[in-house]
Amino acid sequence: MAYTDRFRRPRAHEDLLGKLTDRKTGTFATMVEAMMFAALLGRRRGERKPFDEADEPIRLALMESRDYGEVLLDMLGAVEYPDDPKILSADRQPERVLIFEEYANAGLSYLQTLINRQSDQDLDTIISNLVLGGLRTPLEEEKDDVGDILASADLDW
Repeated sequence: MAYTDRFRRPRAHEDLLGKLTDRKTGTFATMVEAMMFAALLGRRRGERKPFDEADEPIRLALMESRDYGEVLLDMLGAVEYPDDPKILSADRQPERVLIFEEYANAGLSYLQTLINRQSDQDLDTIISNLVLGGLRTPLEEEKDDVGDILASADLDW
């Protein structure tokens, strides 16, 4: 079932989302924040993963009210379809939501794999390492457009 005011969370990852948002030990305060992190992780890895079985959907307004929540939806759509500016139109919001959902599902799958492989580390450590790794070095296949532009500009500061 498609929603216009909600986004789905993958049923296969409900346990993981529960751990990520546990009031005492969770890394994230809300499911929305956990899903946003997972979507960015999925995008960073360049992987979208469709899913059919979803648990209770989350109101889109909850993400849009977060700092950069609405921007995240738009950016994921724009990155997925760089030559199609109409992806940002209001009538294509469901498509942007689907992109977000699939990136989040892929991110959650990857995170679960890391948890299974690194069972001696707690969840906070695994997530911290992912964040630090993302800040340190870009993936080799990522293109540095800003660096390319600056290098070709022959600027004399």
